[in-house]
Amino acid sequence: QVQLVESGGGLAQPGGSLTLSCAASGFTFSNYAMSWARQGPGKGVEWVSSINSDGLDTYYAPTVKGRATVSRDNSKNTLYLQVNGLKPEDTALYYCVKERGPIATMGANNDYWGQGTQVTVSS
Repeated sequence: QVQLVESGGGLAQPGGSLTLSCAASGFTFSNYAMSWARQGPGKGVEWVSSINSDGLDTYYAPTVKGRATVSRDNSKNTLYLQVNGLKPEDTALYYCVKERGPIATMGANNDYWGQGTQVTVSS
């Protein structure tokens, strides 16, 4: 069965950096686009970033563009999200999301979610 396991969250200081990872199993990872979504306290789900199956095309929400980098290692079935210049408003539960096809849709066409990893940005 499809499994998506996020890691790398934690407490970070404003201005700091974090790299999140998502280990995927149960499907042919290299065939599918992947996305990151987040949900902050008292907020709805925000789509953060998305990457095509081959890793050549990436997309970002305006709130993280210029500070985040999404990447994937298809040989390791792993998705990554690096966020620099962290802000308190980046505090959220971050989810790894599988898309239904090879083209990234920023979550518009998703089918499986991980359990999430908590990121807290505070001094």
